[in-house]
Amino acid sequence: MLAIRTRRRKAAALAAAAVLAGLAAPSLTASPATAATAPVTAPSGPSTTANSDYDDTYYKDAVGKTGDSLKSSLHTIISDQTKLSYSAVWDALKVTDEDPDNSGNVILLYSGDSRSKSLNGGDNGDWNREHTWAKSHGDFGTATGPGTDIHHLRPSDVQVNSARGNKDFDNGGSEVANGGGSLTDSDSFEPRDAVKGDVARMIFYMAVRYEGDDGFADLEVNGNVDNGSAPYMGKLDVLKQWNDEDPPDAFEENRNQVIYDDFQHNRNPFVDHPEWVGSIW
Repeated sequence: MLAIRTRRRKAAALAAAAVLAGLAAPSLTASPATAATAPVTAPSGPSTTANSDYDDTYYKDAVGKTGDSLKSSLHTIISDQTKLSYSAVWDALKVTDEDPDNSGNVILLYSGDSRSKSLNGGDNGDWNREHTWAKSHGDFGTATGPGTDIHHLRPSDVQVNSARGNKDFDNGGSEVANGGGSLTDSDSFEPRDAVKGDVARMIFYMAVRYEGDDGFADLEVNGNVDNGSAPYMGKLDVLKQWNDEDPPDAFEENRNQVIYDDFQHNRNPFVDHPEWVGSIW
């Protein structure tokens, strides 16, 4: 894990500096689409133990707590962050989601495809910025804050992103074209197995980070799949199951570290401590 982090940090350094220096820069122009590539497997198997490296420092005020007390402490901890502009998210994702086997590509969340970093945009064959917590759920749009928080923003194929739309998460449905095994129906979306836990932990992060005390809605996880524009995301029992069944792997852990080291300087506590999901919910 340390070797992966070290290698990635060196590769990311210049790109990260450029993002932080130009937060207000305009969005990049997408290049013409080229052929898509095959889904990529995470660089190593899942981790089954919590990352306690930061328990004595970053998480010291949260360790040992449960329930609302734990949630409140984590909210205070992770709210201390650097915020990116929406245009800066493009370059940030090129670092956080870089394919470990091809530094010129990013890995797309739902399909698992490895695609050229230059193919960011809005056309078929491009990848765009997926809000895992749908931006209409709480109506925060692309505003700096929840709309630009890269702990839940991920590269996604344009068409697969459209198929997901603003649906809540649940099991079942029909296969999404070029979705890597993702499924969807009229009111929910089920990502491919390899990122179900990733999706769940991003949703739980958002529900702790945004509590309605910074000008945005209080985001909460509930048991529904018809939340519409309400500041809720479901389905709680399914997301908890996904968190348990798909623990953090090397790619997700490295992503959390890169965001902490190079961009927002806050962490997703549920990547470091997946067991805290059950302690709160």
